[in-house]
Amino acid sequence: MAIKDYATKYLGQIIRVKMNRPMNSKHPRHGYVYEVNYGFVPETKAPDGGELDLYVLGVQEPLDTFTGKCIAVIQRFKDDDDKLIVVPEKFEDMSDGEIMKLIYFQEKWFESEIIR
Repeated sequence: MAIKDYATKYLGQIIRVKMNRPMNSKHPRHGYVYEVNYGFVPETKAPDGGELDLYVLGVQEPLDTFTGKCIAVIQRFKDDDDKLIVVPEKFEDMSDGEIMKLIYFQEKWFESEIIR
Protein backbone atom coordinates (compact mmCIF):
# COMPACT_ATOMS: atom_id res chain seq x y z
CA MET A 1 0.00 0.00 0.00
CA ALA A 2 1.31 3.46 -0.83
CA ILE A 3 2.10 5.78 2.06
CA LYS A 4 -0.23 8.78 2.22
CA ASP A 5 1.81 11.98 2.38
CA TYR A 6 -0.89 14.08 4.04
CA ALA A 7 -0.18 12.34 7.37
CA THR A 8 3.45 11.23 7.12
CA LYS A 9 4.69 14.80 6.63
CA TYR A 10 4.12 15.24 10.39
CA LEU A 11 6.55 12.46 11.39
CA GLY A 12 9.24 13.84 13.69
CA GLN A 13 7.51 17.21 13.98
CA ILE A 14 6.49 19.01 17.16
CA ILE A 15 2.82 19.91 16.77
CA ARG A 16 0.10 21.58 18.80
CA VAL A 17 -3.14 19.61 18.87
CA LYS A 18 -6.69 19.94 20.21
CA MET A 19 -8.70 17.19 21.86
CA ASN A 20 -12.31 16.56 20.86
CA ARG A 21 -12.49 13.31 22.84
CA PRO A 22 -10.43 13.57 26.01
CA MET A 23 -9.34 10.44 27.85
CA ASN A 24 -12.29 8.64 29.51
CA SER A 25 -14.93 10.34 27.32
CA LYS A 26 -17.48 8.27 25.40
CA HIS A 27 -17.72 8.05 21.64
CA PRO A 28 -20.83 10.03 20.65
CA ARG A 29 -22.31 7.30 18.41
CA HIS A 30 -20.72 3.99 19.35
CA GLY A 31 -20.56 4.38 23.14
CA TYR A 32 -17.08 3.01 23.79
CA VAL A 33 -14.75 4.92 26.11
CA TYR A 34 -11.57 6.60 24.89
CA GLU A 35 -8.72 5.08 26.89
CA VAL A 36 -6.34 7.80 25.66
CA ASN A 37 -6.72 11.41 24.55
CA TYR A 38 -8.00 11.66 20.99
CA GLY A 39 -8.02 14.81 18.92
CA PHE A 40 -6.97 16.55 15.75
CA VAL A 41 -4.50 18.96 14.18
CA PRO A 42 -6.37 22.28 13.83
CA GLU A 43 -6.72 23.79 10.37
CA THR A 44 -5.84 20.60 8.50
CA LYS A 45 -7.88 18.57 6.05
CA ALA A 46 -7.78 14.78 5.81
CA PRO A 47 -9.20 12.78 2.89
CA ASP A 48 -12.28 11.88 4.95
CA GLY A 49 -13.22 15.59 4.97
CA GLY A 50 -12.43 16.20 8.63
CA GLU A 51 -9.31 17.47 10.30
CA LEU A 52 -6.34 15.11 10.68
CA ASP A 53 -7.01 12.87 13.70
CA LEU A 54 -4.54 11.69 16.30
CA TYR A 55 -3.97 9.84 19.53
CA VAL A 56 -1.96 11.43 22.34
CA LEU A 57 -0.09 8.69 24.21
CA GLY A 58 2.06 8.90 27.33
CA VAL A 59 -0.25 11.31 29.19
CA GLN A 60 -2.52 9.85 31.88
CA GLU A 61 -5.03 12.69 32.31
CA PRO A 62 -7.73 14.23 30.12
CA LEU A 63 -6.41 17.09 27.98
CA ASP A 64 -7.88 20.03 26.10
CA THR A 65 -4.77 20.90 24.08
CA PHE A 66 -1.30 19.40 23.87
CA THR A 67 2.04 20.05 22.21
CA GLY A 68 4.09 16.95 21.46
CA LYS A 69 6.09 15.01 18.91
CA CYS A 70 4.55 12.93 16.15
CA ILE A 71 6.36 9.58 16.31
CA ALA A 72 4.17 7.46 14.03
CA VAL A 73 1.15 7.27 11.74
CA ILE A 74 -1.50 4.58 11.98
CA GLN A 75 -2.23 3.95 8.33
CA ARG A 76 -5.57 2.24 7.82
CA PHE A 77 -5.82 -0.02 4.77
CA LYS A 78 -9.53 0.26 3.92
CA ASP A 79 -10.26 3.70 5.34
CA ASP A 80 -9.23 7.30 4.56
CA ASP A 81 -8.87 8.19 8.21
CA ASP A 82 -5.25 7.65 9.23
CA LYS A 83 -4.21 8.73 12.73
CA LEU A 84 -1.09 10.45 14.03
CA ILE A 85 0.58 9.22 17.22
CA VAL A 86 1.70 12.22 19.30
CA VAL A 87 3.65 11.87 22.55
CA PRO A 88 5.64 13.92 25.06
CA GLU A 89 9.23 13.95 23.81
CA LYS A 90 10.38 11.64 26.64
CA PHE A 91 8.21 8.88 25.09
CA GLU A 92 9.50 9.19 21.53
CA ASP A 93 11.07 5.70 21.71
CA MET A 94 7.70 4.01 22.36
CA SER A 95 7.58 0.65 20.56
CA ASP A 96 5.04 -0.37 17.94
CA GLY A 97 3.70 -2.97 20.38
CA GLU A 98 3.18 -0.35 23.09
CA ILE A 99 1.38 1.93 20.63
CA MET A 100 -0.96 -0.81 19.40
CA LYS A 101 -1.78 -1.92 22.95
CA LEU A 102 -2.81 1.64 23.92
CA ILE A 103 -4.99 2.27 20.85
CA TYR A 104 -6.47 -1.22 20.52
CA PHE A 105 -9.79 -0.05 22.05
CA GLN A 106 -10.58 1.67 18.72
CA GLU A 107 -8.14 0.28 16.17
CA LYS A 108 -9.31 -3.32 16.73
CA TRP A 109 -12.05 -2.59 14.18
CA PHE A 110 -9.56 -1.69 11.40
CA GLU A 111 -6.71 -3.26 9.49
CA SER A 112 -3.72 -0.97 9.78
CA GLU A 113 0.03 -0.64 10.03
CA ILE A 114 2.37 1.69 11.86
CA ILE A 115 4.45 4.01 9.68
CA ARG A 116 7.54 5.63 11.16
